[in-house]
Amino acid sequence: ELHAALITCAPCAQMGADMKKTALLSMLLAFALILGYVEALIPLPFGVPGMKLGLPNLAVLITMYRFGNKEALTVNVARVFLGGFLFGNLSAVLYSLSGALVSFLVMLAIKRLPCFSITGVSVAGGTAHNCAQLVVAMLVVQTYQTIYYLPFLLVSGCITGLCLGLTAGQVMKRLPAWRSDL
Repeated sequence: ELHAALITCAPCAQMGADMKKTALLSMLLAFALILGYVEALIPLPFGVPGMKLGLPNLAVLITMYRFGNKEALTVNVARVFLGGFLFGNLSAVLYSLSGALVSFLVMLAIKRLPCFSITGVSVAGGTAHNCAQLVVAMLVVQTYQTIYYLPFLLVSGCITGLCLGLTAGQVMKRLPAWRSDL
């Protein structure tokens, strides 16, 4: 009888929905951290410092399209800090945070335009992330010569953004429909 009363109790139902949302967002954060760890294990033979695949952005894209922008920002910032301190250092956090925040703002703006799919949003985010990290690198090393990496970082941002966007689109099609009130 108590279980039936809890199910019909509106505040209890809301609390259950909040807990489910928290659990799902926590799983997406854990997924982003796992992808970040896997990414750290993959050596890229391109000789461009800082070039990465951006795998954790897959979780951010899924969060953005399934739960919303506020939740995606929370997952994004949390994964930068946790991933940076688990698998990197303070310098890694600085670079990642700058890229993640600029990338997120660009993805947010692009997402509002009806002509862009999740893939277009991902490509824009990938290139913005690389550009932001390049600006931070210029400030840290106090030279503008790092701008020579820009073409390589733009190409890699487009390619990885495309791959991640296509993957996110396929994942979204296969995820169960979550209630929008979560």
